[in-house]
Amino acid sequence: MPGLFSLRTPTNATPLHHHQNDNNHPTLSSLLKRTPSPSFFKPSSRRTPEHNHHQHHHHLGIDDSSTTLDNPDLGPFLLKLARDTIASGDNAEKALEYASRASVSYERCSGPGLELAMSLHVVAAIYCSLGRFEEAVPVLERSIDVLGYVSGSDHALAKFSAHMQLGDTYSMLGRLDRSISCYKSGLRIQIEALGDSDPRVAETCRYLAEAYVQAMQFDEAEKLCKKALEIHRQHTEPASAEEASDRRLIALVCEAKGDYESALEHLVLASMTMVAAGQDYEVALIDVSIGNIYLSLCRFDEAIFSYQKALTVFKSTRGENHPIVASVFIRLADLYCRTGKLRESKSYCENALRIYSKPAPGIATEEIASRLTEISAIYEALNEPEEALKLLHKAMKLLKDSPGQRTIVAGIEAQMGVLFYMVGRYGEARSSFESAIARLRACGESKSAFFGIVLNQMGLASVQLYKIEEAAELFEEARRVLEQEYGSCHPDTLGVYSNLAAIYDAMGRVVDAAEILEYILKVREEKLGTANPDVVDEKRRLAELLKEAGKSRSRKGKSLEHLLGSNFRGVKELTRKWSAFGSRT
Repeated sequence: MPGLFSLRTPTNATPLHHHQNDNNHPTLSSLLKRTPSPSFFKPSSRRTPEHNHHQHHHHLGIDDSSTTLDNPDLGPFLLKLARDTIASGDNAEKALEYASRASVSYERCSGPGLELAMSLHVVAAIYCSLGRFEEAVPVLERSIDVLGYVSGSDHALAKFSAHMQLGDTYSMLGRLDRSISCYKSGLRIQIEALGDSDPRVAETCRYLAEAYVQAMQFDEAEKLCKKALEIHRQHTEPASAEEASDRRLIALVCEAKGDYESALEHLVLASMTMVAAGQDYEVALIDVSIGNIYLSLCRFDEAIFSYQKALTVFKSTRGENHPIVASVFIRLADLYCRTGKLRESKSYCENALRIYSKPAPGIATEEIASRLTEISAIYEALNEPEEALKLLHKAMKLLKDSPGQRTIVAGIEAQMGVLFYMVGRYGEARSSFESAIARLRACGESKSAFFGIVLNQMGLASVQLYKIEEAAELFEEARRVLEQEYGSCHPDTLGVYSNLAAIYDAMGRVVDAAEILEYILKVREEKLGTANPDVVDEKRRLAELLKEAGKSRSRKGKSLEHLLGSNFRGVKELTRKWSAFGSRT
Protein backbone atom coordinates (compact mmCIF):
# COMPACT_ATOMS: atom_id res chain seq x y z
CA MET A 1 0.00 0.00 0.00
CA PRO A 2 1.35 3.48 -0.80
CA GLY A 3 2.83 5.25 2.19
CA LEU A 4 2.33 8.85 3.22
CA PHE A 5 4.89 11.33 1.98
CA SER A 6 6.00 14.51 3.72
CA LEU A 7 7.09 17.20 1.30
CA ARG A 8 10.15 19.34 1.62
CA THR A 9 9.77 23.09 1.52
CA PRO A 10 11.05 24.40 -1.81
CA THR A 11 14.68 25.44 -1.70
CA ASN A 12 13.57 28.77 -3.09
CA ALA A 13 11.06 29.42 -0.34
CA THR A 14 10.72 33.01 0.65
CA PRO A 15 12.40 33.96 3.90
CA LEU A 16 11.10 35.81 6.93
CA HIS A 17 10.62 39.55 6.64
CA HIS A 18 13.38 41.12 8.60
CA HIS A 19 15.78 43.97 8.36
CA GLN A 20 19.44 43.99 9.22
CA ASN A 21 20.26 47.60 10.01
CA ASP A 22 23.92 47.29 9.20
CA ASN A 23 23.58 44.93 6.28
CA ASN A 24 23.21 46.66 2.96
CA HIS A 25 23.77 43.44 1.08
CA PRO A 26 20.50 42.20 -0.38
CA THR A 27 19.41 38.88 1.04
CA LEU A 28 16.11 37.12 0.59
CA SER A 29 15.12 38.30 4.04
CA SER A 30 16.39 41.86 3.79
CA LEU A 31 14.57 42.31 0.49
CA LEU A 32 11.33 41.80 2.34
CA LYS A 33 11.87 45.12 4.05
CA ARG A 34 11.36 47.26 1.01
CA THR A 35 13.67 50.13 0.18
CA PRO A 36 12.10 53.47 -0.71
CA SER A 37 10.36 53.58 -4.07
CA PRO A 38 12.62 54.35 -7.03
CA SER A 39 13.06 57.97 -7.96
CA PHE A 40 11.19 59.47 -10.91
CA PHE A 41 9.10 61.53 -8.62
CA LYS A 42 8.56 60.64 -5.00
CA PRO A 43 5.25 61.78 -3.54
CA SER A 44 2.92 59.21 -2.05
CA SER A 45 -0.14 58.64 -4.15
CA ARG A 46 -3.63 57.80 -3.14
CA ARG A 47 -7.09 57.82 -4.42
CA THR A 48 -10.66 56.94 -3.49
CA PRO A 49 -13.83 56.22 -5.37
CA GLU A 50 -16.10 59.23 -5.26
CA HIS A 51 -18.37 57.97 -2.50
CA ASN A 52 -15.47 56.89 -0.30
CA HIS A 53 -13.81 60.24 -0.87
CA HIS A 54 -16.79 62.17 0.45
CA GLN A 55 -17.45 59.72 3.27
CA HIS A 56 -13.91 60.32 4.44
CA HIS A 57 -14.41 64.09 4.52
CA HIS A 58 -17.65 63.70 6.46
CA HIS A 59 -15.87 61.49 8.98
CA LEU A 60 -13.36 64.29 9.62
CA GLY A 61 -16.09 66.82 10.08
CA ILE A 62 -15.29 68.61 6.82
CA ASP A 63 -18.21 70.44 5.31
CA ASP A 64 -17.95 69.67 1.59
CA SER A 65 -20.76 72.09 0.85
CA SER A 66 -18.86 74.99 2.34
CA THR A 67 -18.40 77.76 -0.20
CA THR A 68 -14.95 78.50 1.21
CA LEU A 69 -13.61 75.39 -0.55
CA ASP A 70 -14.52 77.01 -3.89
CA ASN A 71 -11.71 79.52 -3.40
CA PRO A 72 -8.91 78.56 -5.86
CA ASP A 73 -6.27 79.85 -3.42
CA LEU A 74 -7.44 77.54 -0.63
CA GLY A 75 -6.16 74.25 -2.10
CA PRO A 76 -2.48 75.28 -2.26
CA PHE A 77 -2.72 76.90 1.19
CA LEU A 78 -4.25 73.82 2.84
CA LEU A 79 -1.77 71.50 1.10
CA LYS A 80 1.17 73.56 2.38
CA LEU A 81 -0.40 73.57 5.82
CA ALA A 82 -0.67 69.76 5.72
CA ARG A 83 2.97 69.39 4.70
CA ASP A 84 4.16 71.83 7.33
CA THR A 85 2.15 69.98 9.99
CA ILE A 86 3.77 66.69 9.01
CA ALA A 87 7.26 68.22 8.91
CA SER A 88 6.82 69.70 12.38
CA GLY A 89 5.76 66.33 13.81
CA ASP A 90 2.42 67.70 14.97
CA ASN A 91 -0.94 65.91 14.89
CA ALA A 92 -1.06 63.66 11.81
CA GLU A 93 -4.84 63.55 11.99
CA LYS A 94 -4.88 67.34 11.65
CA ALA A 95 -2.56 67.08 8.66
CA LEU A 96 -4.93 64.53 7.14
CA GLU A 97 -7.83 66.95 7.55
CA TYR A 98 -5.90 69.74 5.84
CA ALA A 99 -4.86 67.50 2.93
CA SER A 100 -8.37 66.11 2.51
CA ARG A 101 -9.86 69.61 2.39
CA ALA A 102 -7.20 70.61 -0.12
CA SER A 103 -8.20 67.74 -2.40
CA VAL A 104 -11.86 68.80 -2.24
CA SER A 105 -10.91 72.37 -3.09
CA TYR A 106 -8.74 71.27 -6.03
CA GLU A 107 -11.51 69.04 -7.35
CA ARG A 108 -14.02 71.89 -7.22
CA CYS A 109 -11.79 74.58 -8.62
CA SER A 110 -9.62 72.81 -11.20
CA GLY A 111 -11.26 69.41 -11.61
CA PRO A 112 -9.39 66.21 -12.44
CA GLY A 113 -5.74 66.78 -13.19
CA LEU A 114 -2.26 67.05 -11.82
CA GLU A 115 -3.03 69.34 -8.86
CA LEU A 116 -5.79 67.08 -7.57
CA ALA A 117 -3.60 64.03 -8.04
CA MET A 118 -0.78 65.61 -6.05
CA SER A 119 -3.08 66.50 -3.18
CA LEU A 120 -4.38 62.93 -3.15
CA HIS A 121 -0.76 61.73 -3.00
CA VAL A 122 -0.32 63.69 0.20
CA VAL A 123 -3.56 62.29 1.67
CA ALA A 124 -2.35 58.78 0.88
CA ALA A 125 1.06 59.39 2.41
CA ILE A 126 -0.56 60.52 5.66
CA TYR A 127 -2.82 57.46 5.75
CA CYS A 128 0.26 55.25 5.34
CA SER A 129 2.13 57.10 8.08
CA LEU A 130 -0.83 56.34 10.36
CA GLY A 131 -0.71 52.66 9.39
CA ARG A 132 -4.11 52.91 7.70
CA PHE A 133 -3.01 51.17 4.50
CA GLU A 134 -6.45 49.87 3.54
CA GLU A 135 -7.76 53.45 3.41
CA ALA A 136 -4.73 54.56 1.40
CA VAL A 137 -5.45 52.15 -1.46
CA PRO A 138 -8.62 53.82 -2.88
CA VAL A 139 -7.04 57.27 -2.58
CA LEU A 140 -4.04 56.17 -4.63
CA GLU A 141 -6.31 54.53 -7.18
CA ARG A 142 -8.27 57.76 -7.50
CA SER A 143 -5.06 59.77 -8.00
CA ILE A 144 -4.35 57.58 -11.03
CA ASP A 145 -7.87 57.96 -12.39
CA VAL A 146 -7.97 61.75 -12.17
CA LEU A 147 -4.89 61.96 -14.41
CA GLY A 148 -6.78 60.05 -17.07
CA TYR A 149 -5.05 59.77 -20.40
CA VAL A 150 -3.52 63.23 -20.33
CA SER A 151 0.02 63.21 -21.67
CA GLY A 152 3.02 65.22 -20.57
CA SER A 153 6.10 64.55 -18.49
CA ASP A 154 4.61 65.89 -15.26
CA HIS A 155 1.55 63.68 -15.63
CA ALA A 156 3.72 60.66 -16.43
CA LEU A 157 5.81 61.31 -13.33
CA ALA A 158 2.73 61.60 -11.17
CA LYS A 159 1.25 58.39 -12.58
CA PHE A 160 4.53 56.57 -12.04
CA SER A 161 4.68 57.78 -8.44
CA ALA A 162 1.10 56.72 -7.79
CA HIS A 163 1.62 53.21 -9.16
CA MET A 164 4.82 52.71 -7.16
CA GLN A 165 3.30 54.00 -3.93
CA LEU A 166 0.22 51.86 -4.49
CA GLY A 167 2.54 48.89 -4.95
CA ASP A 168 4.29 49.68 -1.68
CA THR A 169 0.94 49.95 0.07
CA TYR A 170 -0.21 46.57 -1.23
CA SER A 171 3.13 45.15 -0.12
CA MET A 172 2.50 46.40 3.42
CA LEU A 173 -0.89 44.69 3.28
CA GLY A 174 0.76 41.42 2.28
CA ARG A 175 -0.78 41.51 -1.22
CA LEU A 176 2.38 40.79 -3.18
CA ASP A 177 0.53 39.86 -6.39
CA ARG A 178 -1.21 43.25 -6.52
CA SER A 179 2.02 44.95 -5.49
CA ILE A 180 3.95 43.46 -8.43
CA SER A 181 1.18 44.45 -10.85
CA CYS A 182 1.45 48.06 -9.71
CA TYR A 183 5.24 48.11 -10.00
CA LYS A 184 5.01 46.70 -13.53
CA SER A 185 2.59 49.46 -14.51
CA GLY A 186 4.93 52.05 -13.02
CA LEU A 187 7.88 50.62 -14.95
CA ARG A 188 5.94 50.73 -18.24
CA ILE A 189 5.05 54.39 -17.70
CA GLN A 190 8.65 55.24 -16.82
CA ILE A 191 10.04 53.52 -19.90
CA GLU A 192 7.52 55.32 -22.14
CA ALA A 193 8.59 58.67 -20.68
CA LEU A 194 12.35 58.18 -20.30
CA GLY A 195 13.28 55.39 -22.70
CA ASP A 196 14.44 51.91 -21.72
CA SER A 197 18.08 52.77 -20.98
CA ASP A 198 17.73 55.60 -18.46
CA PRO A 199 19.53 54.98 -15.12
CA ARG A 200 16.25 55.64 -13.29
CA VAL A 201 14.70 52.76 -15.23
CA ALA A 202 17.49 50.53 -13.92
CA GLU A 203 16.57 51.55 -10.38
CA THR A 204 12.96 50.58 -10.94
CA CYS A 205 14.00 47.29 -12.56
CA ARG A 206 15.92 46.40 -9.42
CA TYR A 207 12.96 47.36 -7.28
CA LEU A 208 10.58 45.16 -9.25
CA ALA A 209 13.16 42.37 -9.22
CA GLU A 210 13.19 42.47 -5.43
CA ALA A 211 9.41 42.06 -5.42
CA TYR A 212 9.71 39.07 -7.76
CA VAL A 213 12.27 37.55 -5.38
CA GLN A 214 9.75 37.87 -2.57
CA ALA A 215 7.17 36.12 -4.74
CA MET A 216 9.70 33.37 -5.58
CA GLN A 217 9.42 34.22 -9.28
CA PHE A 218 13.14 34.00 -9.83
CA ASP A 219 13.21 33.85 -13.63
CA GLU A 220 11.43 37.19 -13.87
CA ALA A 221 13.69 38.63 -11.18
CA GLU A 222 16.81 37.51 -13.04
CA LYS A 223 15.68 39.15 -16.30
CA LEU A 224 15.17 42.48 -14.56
CA CYS A 225 18.47 42.24 -12.68
CA LYS A 226 20.33 41.68 -15.93
CA LYS A 227 18.52 44.61 -17.55
CA ALA A 228 19.54 46.86 -14.65
CA LEU A 229 23.14 45.66 -14.97
CA GLU A 230 23.12 46.34 -18.71
CA ILE A 231 21.83 49.90 -18.19
CA HIS A 232 24.37 50.65 -15.46
CA ARG A 233 27.20 49.45 -17.70
CA GLN A 234 26.12 52.04 -20.28
CA HIS A 235 26.09 54.94 -17.83
CA THR A 236 28.78 54.20 -15.22
CA GLU A 237 32.47 53.45 -15.14
CA PRO A 238 33.54 49.78 -15.28
CA ALA A 239 33.37 47.97 -11.92
CA SER A 240 31.11 50.67 -10.44
CA ALA A 241 29.26 50.43 -7.12
CA GLU A 242 25.99 50.19 -9.06
CA GLU A 243 27.29 47.23 -11.03
CA ALA A 244 28.48 45.54 -7.84
CA SER A 245 25.04 46.03 -6.29
CA ASP A 246 23.37 44.54 -9.36
CA ARG A 247 25.68 41.53 -9.26
CA ARG A 248 24.89 40.88 -5.62
CA LEU A 249 21.19 40.78 -6.38
CA ILE A 250 21.74 38.55 -9.41
CA ALA A 251 23.84 36.25 -7.21
CA LEU A 252 20.97 36.07 -4.74
CA VAL A 253 18.58 35.02 -7.52
CA CYS A 254 21.05 32.47 -8.92
CA GLU A 255 21.49 30.99 -5.44
CA ALA A 256 17.73 30.70 -5.01
CA LYS A 257 17.54 28.87 -8.36
CA GLY A 258 20.31 26.49 -7.34
CA ASP A 259 22.81 27.91 -9.85
CA TYR A 260 25.58 28.21 -7.27
CA GLU A 261 28.49 28.52 -9.67
CA SER A 262 26.98 31.55 -11.40
CA ALA A 263 26.11 33.06 -8.02
CA LEU A 264 29.71 32.61 -6.89
CA GLU A 265 31.02 34.26 -10.05
CA HIS A 266 28.86 37.36 -9.56
CA LEU A 267 29.79 37.63 -5.88
CA VAL A 268 33.51 37.40 -6.59
CA LEU A 269 33.25 40.19 -9.18
CA ALA A 270 31.25 42.34 -6.75
CA SER A 271 33.80 41.68 -4.01
CA MET A 272 36.69 42.75 -6.26
CA THR A 273 34.90 46.05 -6.91
CA MET A 274 34.37 46.70 -3.21
CA VAL A 275 37.97 45.77 -2.38
CA ALA A 276 39.20 48.26 -4.96
CA ALA A 277 36.95 50.92 -3.42
CA GLY A 278 38.27 50.19 0.08
CA GLN A 279 34.83 49.19 1.36
CA ASP A 280 35.92 46.61 3.94
CA TYR A 281 32.50 46.28 5.54
CA GLU A 282 30.82 45.71 2.19
CA VAL A 283 33.47 43.13 1.34
CA ALA A 284 32.68 41.33 4.61
CA LEU A 285 28.99 41.25 3.74
CA ILE A 286 29.82 39.69 0.40
CA ASP A 287 32.12 37.20 2.15
CA VAL A 288 29.12 35.97 4.14
CA SER A 289 27.20 35.42 0.91
CA ILE A 290 30.19 33.63 -0.60
CA GLY A 291 30.31 31.44 2.50
CA ASN A 292 26.65 30.59 1.98
CA ILE A 293 27.38 29.46 -1.57
CA TYR A 294 30.32 27.33 -0.46
CA LEU A 295 28.09 25.80 2.21
CA SER A 296 25.48 24.91 -0.41
CA LEU A 297 28.24 23.31 -2.49
CA CYS A 298 29.47 21.36 0.57
CA ARG A 299 32.85 23.11 0.31
CA PHE A 300 32.95 23.45 4.08
CA ASP A 301 36.56 24.55 4.62
CA GLU A 302 36.15 27.41 2.15
CA ALA A 303 32.85 28.35 3.78
CA ILE A 304 34.45 28.50 7.22
CA PHE A 305 37.25 30.68 5.87
CA SER A 306 34.76 33.14 4.33
CA TYR A 307 32.64 33.31 7.48
CA GLN A 308 35.62 33.78 9.79
CA LYS A 309 37.06 36.46 7.53
CA ALA A 310 33.76 38.36 7.67
CA LEU A 311 33.46 37.80 11.42
CA THR A 312 36.82 39.47 12.05
CA VAL A 313 35.71 42.59 10.19
CA PHE A 314 32.29 42.73 11.87
CA LYS A 315 33.75 42.40 15.35
CA SER A 316 36.29 45.15 14.73
CA THR A 317 33.82 47.55 13.11
CA ARG A 318 30.60 46.82 15.01
CA GLY A 319 31.67 45.19 18.27
CA GLU A 320 31.51 41.71 19.76
CA ASN A 321 27.81 41.89 20.62
CA HIS A 322 26.36 43.32 17.44
CA PRO A 323 23.52 41.44 15.69
CA ILE A 324 25.57 41.17 12.50
CA VAL A 325 28.08 39.12 14.49
CA ALA A 326 25.27 36.91 15.77
CA SER A 327 24.07 36.32 12.20
CA VAL A 328 27.47 34.88 11.26
CA PHE A 329 27.41 32.71 14.39
CA ILE A 330 24.16 31.23 13.05
CA ARG A 331 25.77 30.44 9.70
CA LEU A 332 28.67 28.72 11.45
CA ALA A 333 26.25 26.82 13.68
CA ASP A 334 24.44 25.57 10.60
CA LEU A 335 27.70 24.53 8.95
CA TYR A 336 28.96 22.59 11.96
CA CYS A 337 25.56 20.94 12.34
CA ARG A 338 25.75 19.72 8.76
CA THR A 339 29.27 18.37 9.25
CA GLY A 340 28.34 16.46 12.40
CA LYS A 341 30.20 18.72 14.86
CA LEU A 342 27.19 19.07 17.11
CA ARG A 343 28.94 20.52 20.15
CA GLU A 344 30.44 23.36 18.10
CA SER A 345 27.09 23.95 16.42
CA LYS A 346 25.24 24.28 19.71
CA SER A 347 27.94 26.57 21.09
CA TYR A 348 27.53 28.99 18.19
CA CYS A 349 23.73 28.88 18.64
CA GLU A 350 24.13 29.81 22.29
CA ASN A 351 26.49 32.67 21.42
CA ALA A 352 23.97 34.04 18.94
CA LEU A 353 21.11 33.73 21.41
CA ARG A 354 23.15 35.57 24.02
CA ILE A 355 23.45 38.54 21.67
CA TYR A 356 19.77 38.48 20.71
CA SER A 357 18.70 38.29 24.35
CA LYS A 358 20.02 41.85 24.75
CA PRO A 359 19.58 43.29 21.26
CA ALA A 360 21.25 46.51 20.22
CA PRO A 361 18.99 49.58 20.09
CA GLY A 362 17.28 50.02 16.76
CA ILE A 363 17.27 46.39 15.66
CA ALA A 364 13.89 45.50 14.19
CA THR A 365 11.77 42.88 15.92
CA GLU A 366 11.29 41.17 12.55
CA GLU A 367 15.06 40.71 12.36
CA ILE A 368 15.21 39.07 15.78
CA ALA A 369 12.20 36.88 15.00
CA SER A 370 13.79 35.74 11.76
CA ARG A 371 17.06 34.85 13.44
CA LEU A 372 15.31 32.98 16.24
CA THR A 373 13.51 30.95 13.61
CA GLU A 374 16.80 30.11 11.90
CA ILE A 375 18.30 28.98 15.20
CA SER A 376 15.17 26.94 15.85
CA ALA A 377 15.76 25.07 12.58
CA ILE A 378 19.28 24.21 13.74
CA TYR A 379 18.02 22.91 17.09
CA GLU A 380 15.52 20.82 15.16
CA ALA A 381 18.40 19.33 13.16
CA LEU A 382 20.22 18.73 16.45
CA ASN A 383 17.20 16.64 17.49
CA GLU A 384 16.11 19.08 20.19
CA PRO A 385 12.53 19.81 19.08
CA GLU A 386 11.35 21.16 22.42
CA GLU A 387 14.09 23.81 22.43
CA ALA A 388 13.23 24.60 18.82
CA LEU A 389 9.57 25.09 19.79
CA LYS A 390 10.52 27.51 22.59
CA LEU A 391 12.42 29.67 20.12
CA LEU A 392 9.51 29.70 17.68
CA HIS A 393 7.16 30.77 20.49
CA LYS A 394 9.52 33.66 21.26
CA ALA A 395 9.60 34.64 17.61
CA MET A 396 5.79 34.64 17.47
CA LYS A 397 5.59 36.96 20.48
CA LEU A 398 7.85 39.47 18.74
CA LEU A 399 5.64 39.75 15.67
CA LYS A 400 2.39 41.65 15.31
CA ASP A 401 -0.54 40.10 13.52
CA SER A 402 -0.66 42.88 10.95
CA PRO A 403 -1.56 42.19 7.31
CA GLY A 404 2.03 42.76 6.20
CA GLN A 405 3.34 40.11 8.59
CA ARG A 406 0.77 37.39 8.02
CA THR A 407 3.04 35.35 5.77
CA ILE A 408 5.86 35.55 8.32
CA VAL A 409 3.60 34.38 11.11
CA ALA A 410 2.17 31.67 8.86
CA GLY A 411 5.67 30.38 8.16
CA ILE A 412 6.45 30.18 11.86
CA GLU A 413 3.16 28.45 12.60
CA ALA A 414 3.86 25.92 9.86
CA GLN A 415 7.27 25.15 11.35
CA MET A 416 5.69 24.78 14.78
CA GLY A 417 3.27 22.33 13.23
CA VAL A 418 6.20 20.27 11.96
CA LEU A 419 7.80 20.21 15.40
CA PHE A 420 4.55 19.32 17.15
CA TYR A 421 4.17 16.48 14.67
CA MET A 422 7.69 15.25 15.35
CA VAL A 423 7.05 14.97 19.09
CA GLY A 424 3.68 13.29 18.59
CA ARG A 425 1.49 16.24 19.55
CA TYR A 426 -0.75 15.77 16.52
CA GLY A 427 -3.68 17.89 17.68
CA GLU A 428 -1.44 20.90 18.20
CA ALA A 429 0.28 20.19 14.88
CA ARG A 430 -3.04 20.21 13.05
CA SER A 431 -4.08 23.46 14.77
CA SER A 432 -0.81 25.15 13.82
CA PHE A 433 -1.12 24.08 10.18
CA GLU A 434 -4.77 25.16 10.11
CA SER A 435 -3.89 28.62 11.43
CA ALA A 436 -1.05 28.96 8.92
CA ILE A 437 -3.37 28.02 6.05
CA ALA A 438 -5.98 30.57 7.19
CA ARG A 439 -3.36 33.34 7.25
CA LEU A 440 -2.04 32.38 3.83
CA ARG A 441 -5.56 32.46 2.37
CA ALA A 442 -6.15 35.88 3.96
CA CYS A 443 -3.12 37.43 2.28
CA GLY A 444 -3.70 35.96 -1.16
CA GLU A 445 -1.09 33.18 -0.96
CA SER A 446 -3.53 30.32 -1.54
CA LYS A 447 -2.03 29.42 -4.92
CA SER A 448 1.65 29.28 -3.94
CA ALA A 449 3.68 26.09 -3.80
CA PHE A 450 4.30 26.70 -0.12
CA PHE A 451 0.56 26.78 0.50
CA GLY A 452 0.24 23.40 -1.19
CA ILE A 453 3.00 21.96 0.98
CA VAL A 454 1.35 23.21 4.19
CA LEU A 455 -1.92 21.62 3.05
CA ASN A 456 -0.07 18.33 2.63
CA GLN A 457 1.39 18.57 6.13
CA MET A 458 -2.00 19.31 7.65
CA GLY A 459 -3.30 16.27 5.81
CA LEU A 460 -0.64 14.12 7.48
CA ALA A 461 -1.62 15.46 10.90
CA SER A 462 -5.28 14.77 10.13
CA VAL A 463 -4.42 11.16 9.28
CA GLN A 464 -2.77 10.74 12.67
CA LEU A 465 -5.98 12.03 14.27
CA TYR A 466 -8.06 9.53 12.26
CA LYS A 467 -9.70 12.36 10.26
CA ILE A 468 -9.48 10.50 6.97
CA GLU A 469 -12.12 12.40 5.01
CA GLU A 470 -10.52 15.69 6.00
CA ALA A 471 -7.07 14.40 5.06
CA ALA A 472 -8.35 13.37 1.64
CA GLU A 473 -9.76 16.87 1.02
CA LEU A 474 -6.48 18.48 2.07
CA PHE A 475 -4.39 16.20 -0.13
CA GLU A 476 -6.72 16.86 -3.06
CA GLU A 477 -6.39 20.64 -2.67
CA ALA A 478 -2.62 20.29 -2.26
CA ARG A 479 -2.55 18.29 -5.49
CA ARG A 480 -4.40 21.04 -7.39
CA VAL A 481 -2.08 23.75 -6.10
CA LEU A 482 1.15 21.86 -6.80
CA GLU A 483 -0.02 20.74 -10.23
CA GLN A 484 -0.59 24.40 -11.06
CA GLU A 485 2.74 25.56 -9.60
CA TYR A 486 5.06 22.64 -10.34
CA GLY A 487 3.33 20.43 -12.87
CA SER A 488 2.36 16.78 -12.50
CA CYS A 489 5.88 15.34 -12.72
CA HIS A 490 7.53 17.35 -9.93
CA PRO A 491 8.74 15.26 -6.94
CA ASP A 492 6.59 17.23 -4.49
CA THR A 493 3.49 16.76 -6.66
CA LEU A 494 4.25 13.04 -6.88
CA GLY A 495 4.54 12.99 -3.10
CA VAL A 496 1.00 14.33 -2.76
CA TYR A 497 -0.18 11.78 -5.35
CA SER A 498 1.35 9.06 -3.20
CA ASN A 499 -0.47 10.37 -0.13
CA LEU A 500 -3.74 10.45 -2.03
CA ALA A 501 -3.23 6.86 -3.17
CA ALA A 502 -2.65 5.81 0.44
CA ILE A 503 -5.75 7.64 1.68
CA TYR A 504 -7.95 6.31 -1.13
CA ASP A 505 -6.71 2.81 -0.33
CA ALA A 506 -7.61 3.28 3.33
CA MET A 507 -11.05 4.59 2.34
CA GLY A 508 -11.71 1.56 0.16
CA ARG A 509 -11.28 3.46 -3.12
CA VAL A 510 -8.85 0.87 -4.41
CA VAL A 511 -9.37 1.58 -8.12
CA ASP A 512 -8.68 5.31 -7.63
CA ALA A 513 -5.59 4.48 -5.60
CA ALA A 514 -4.34 2.08 -8.27
CA GLU A 515 -4.78 4.68 -11.03
CA ILE A 516 -2.72 7.21 -9.13
CA LEU A 517 -0.03 4.68 -8.32
CA GLU A 518 0.15 3.62 -11.97
CA TYR A 519 0.86 7.21 -12.96
CA ILE A 520 3.52 7.62 -10.25
CA LEU A 521 5.17 4.40 -11.41
CA LYS A 522 5.20 5.54 -15.03
CA VAL A 523 6.88 8.86 -14.18
CA ARG A 524 9.45 7.27 -11.89
CA GLU A 525 10.32 4.58 -14.44
CA GLU A 526 11.01 7.30 -16.99
CA LYS A 527 13.16 9.30 -14.61
CA LEU A 528 14.85 6.61 -12.51
CA GLY A 529 14.81 3.50 -14.68
CA THR A 530 13.05 0.20 -14.08
CA ALA A 531 15.81 -1.20 -11.86
CA ASN A 532 15.68 1.59 -9.30
CA PRO A 533 14.73 0.27 -5.79
CA ASP A 534 11.97 2.90 -5.41
CA VAL A 535 10.47 1.85 -8.73
CA VAL A 536 10.60 -1.82 -7.73
CA ASP A 537 8.82 -0.97 -4.48
CA GLU A 538 6.12 1.01 -6.33
CA LYS A 539 5.57 -1.95 -8.65
CA ARG A 540 5.07 -4.27 -5.71
CA ARG A 541 2.56 -1.96 -4.07
CA LEU A 542 0.70 -1.44 -7.32
CA ALA A 543 0.49 -5.20 -7.84
CA GLU A 544 -1.05 -5.54 -4.37
CA LEU A 545 -3.63 -2.86 -5.11
CA LEU A 546 -4.59 -4.34 -8.47
CA LYS A 547 -4.97 -7.74 -6.88
CA GLU A 548 -7.22 -6.27 -4.19
CA ALA A 549 -9.23 -4.32 -6.75
CA GLY A 550 -9.80 -7.51 -8.69
CA LYS A 551 -11.12 -9.25 -5.60
CA SER A 552 -13.58 -6.58 -4.60
CA ARG A 553 -13.96 -2.95 -5.54
CA SER A 554 -16.24 -2.27 -2.60
CA ARG A 555 -14.11 -3.79 0.11
CA LYS A 556 -13.79 -2.13 3.48
CA GLY A 557 -10.91 0.28 3.87
CA LYS A 558 -7.67 -0.78 5.43
CA SER A 559 -7.14 0.06 9.04
CA LEU A 560 -5.42 3.32 9.89
CA GLU A 561 -2.83 1.40 11.85
CA HIS A 562 -1.73 -0.17 8.56
CA LEU A 563 -1.89 3.20 6.79
CA LEU A 564 0.35 4.79 9.42
CA GLY A 565 2.70 1.87 9.66
CA SER A 566 6.08 1.32 8.08
CA ASN A 567 5.07 2.98 4.82
CA PHE A 568 4.91 6.40 6.45
CA ARG A 569 7.70 8.74 5.45
CA GLY A 570 8.61 11.07 8.30
CA VAL A 571 7.34 14.63 8.50
CA LYS A 572 10.89 15.75 9.14
CA GLU A 573 11.43 15.54 5.37
CA LEU A 574 9.23 18.62 5.10
CA THR A 575 12.23 20.91 5.14
CA ARG A 576 15.36 21.69 6.98
CA LYS A 577 14.59 25.37 6.82
CA TRP A 578 11.03 26.45 7.33
CA SER A 579 12.65 29.66 8.58
CA ALA A 580 13.30 30.50 4.96
CA PHE A 581 9.60 31.17 4.45
CA GLY A 582 7.98 34.48 4.75
CA SER A 583 6.13 36.83 1.99
CA ARG A 584 6.75 38.69 0.35
CA THR A 585 8.26 41.45 2.78
